Amino acid sequence: MATRSTKRGSEKTDLTGNYDVLVCGASFAGLAAASMLRGTGARTLVIDRYEIGERQTSACAIPTAWLENLGLLDSECQRFETVLVHTPHGRIEMPVPWEFSTFDYRALCDLLWGKCDSVFETAKVEGPAMTEADGSVSVETDRGRITADLVVDSLGWRRVLDPSSSYQPPEGPLSRGLEVHPAGSSPNLEVWIDRDYVPAGYGWSFPAGDELRVGVGSFDPRYHVRQPTERLADDLGLGTDGWQGNWIPHRLRDATSGPIFFAGDSAGHCLPLTAEGIRPALYFGLALGTELRAVLEGRQTRERALTAYHRFNEAHRPHFEGMLAAQRALPRIHPRVLKTLLSAFGNRRFSTWAFGRYLDIAPPEFAKVLVDAGRPALDPAPA
Repeated sequence: MATRSTKRGSEKTDLTGNYDVLVCGASFAGLAAASMLRGTGARTLVIDRYEIGERQTSACAIPTAWLENLGLLDSECQRFETVLVHTPHGRIEMPVPWEFSTFDYRALCDLLWGKCDSVFETAKVEGPAMTEADGSVSVETDRGRITADLVVDSLGWRRVLDPSSSYQPPEGPLSRGLEVHPAGSSPNLEVWIDRDYVPAGYGWSFPAGDELRVGVGSFDPRYHVRQPTERLADDLGLGTDGWQGNWIPHRLRDATSGPIFFAGDSAGHCLPLTAEGIRPALYFGLALGTELRAVLEGRQTRERALTAYHRFNEAHRPHFEGMLAAQRALPRIHPRVLKTLLSAFGNRRFSTWAFGRYLDIAPPEFAKVLVDAGRPALDPAPA
């Protein structure tokens, strides 16, 4: 049975030892990868600085079909079929051909962890990974050195296990996001594309049952968003309770480096323009898990898994680069022209086509195949 253990102070026992798999980071990507190893009999250790589900850093929304196909629907808070977009020259109601849900972060993480049979421990990674003489990989933590044949970095944008390719804000390709969680309710999922709030970026209000998740994101990491977030909340007649925020990667990165696998924000698995990171994190985490499982079952070597996962990641680069180009173009479009362009999404036929292509970047059917078959071939998403 999977175990969870939060230890602090003198309770931080030594974790020094050898494992088959070490997953660093226990959020969407790390838990998704670990879930695919269930039943292999592998000695898998998942570590994180925080308890599972302890530290929410996003508005927590995802296409509903992803929750359904992964058996995570019990974490759902609220469901939407349209997006209401506000501009300085009017608003547009965009019909979405698939449903979108906000969810409870801790509940979803608990459900996802329940699909794992790994061991979890709280531990802070304190340095880069090192390759040992026998080819295994060691990771230094505040609870000792942990060694494993297969090591995953899903710790976030800092890319801790590979400092040679890390970057720091505000120089790196990172967006800045901040939000508050005041009590309240609304039937509408809303977005503000208004340069009075942020020159390059957008604001949002994501209802989640009895709370609203209201925030502002800036594509320019040098632009601070605390005051814009306060102003948006004030304009909506809301308080500023429950601050949370994070840096958001907006460029796809290499998914492997030496013997290390990367998933989630550490690999830039966050879609530019929309800053949607949960669906890609689950998608690539599950894909990585299938490759790791094949190694554990003796169907391929670690080197072959690294190559396959790298190719899978690279097959999606055109989608990410295309959305990054749109992100860069958005601030240059005159607001009146932008309103006209966005109005096209009010047409259900166009909206169905556009949102359908967007969903296909990380389609929910991929998750269903994994659940049903366990380990499918990793065919890239349709172009």
